[in-house]
Amino acid sequence: MAVTFAFLSFFAWGFGVFFEAIVARRIESYSLALWGFVLSAFVLTFYTPFVLGDLHGLTVNLLLFIIVIGIAGLFLGTIVYYEALKMSSRALVGTIATSFPAVTVLISVAFLNEKLSGQQIIAIIIIFVGLALASLNLKEIRSKNIFSDKGVMLAFVPMIAWGTWVALIKIPVQQIGWFWPNYLTFLLFPLLFIFIKIRKKKVELPTVNNAIVPLVVSTTLVRIAEFSYNAGIGKDLVSIVAPIAGANPILFIILAFIFFKDKITRQQILGIITTLIGIVLLSVLSA
Repeated sequence: MAVTFAFLSFFAWGFGVFFEAIVARRIESYSLALWGFVLSAFVLTFYTPFVLGDLHGLTVNLLLFIIVIGIAGLFLGTIVYYEALKMSSRALVGTIATSFPAVTVLISVAFLNEKLSGQQIIAIIIIFVGLALASLNLKEIRSKNIFSDKGVMLAFVPMIAWGTWVALIKIPVQQIGWFWPNYLTFLLFPLLFIFIKIRKKKVELPTVNNAIVPLVVSTTLVRIAEFSYNAGIGKDLVSIVAPIAGANPILFIILAFIFFKDKITRQQILGIITTLIGIVLLSVLSA
């Protein structure tokens, strides 16, 4: 069952990231993040009556923990990600940022005391090697000097932020279920509004530049991915679910190639095949 949730996250995140790449160039980054969180909080509110019983495990310390990791991980990572999408290649930025499982697995093993078998470790390594091959064109990076590209450099911020958040969210998930940690984080959207005002940024309506449709689609898909992921880690190890769910850059690369006309190199094709092999192996070994 955990692997099923992981694959649902894989597809929802892949398509969600694709639509985020579209809407990110139609509306200001802070406004995009704000309306995405507002929409998420509004829609998810209708589900709260069905999970009120899970709140008995919520403590003040746990609530503060959710707020801290939500702001530092989800809020910060999302805003920086949207900024990076405006600056550089959407395919390159998207694949770097969504390669966060590398961070997630390291944190879950190092700090959550999760254990992996030797075979599972090999499968995960294969997935990450495939992600690296699919995400980064080494010849292009050397010729363009990746470290001089601000957008590409910013893409590593959401990779680290999301990877940390995705790993640590298991702590509240174990206490209050898969729904409340995300929902409580989205309810913090007034803090984002205040931050926008402090930065003296203009709040753009979600209808500007026809951004509303891709905004709704991307927000819906990403939320489905997050909740599927949370449900998955509630049943199994973060280090098992995260590599499968986080292999979504493969899907994003394919969509970017078709719709953004981003070229897929032989190296990326090799990376896609390698990642898929690792996913299959991990799925079999985790069954």
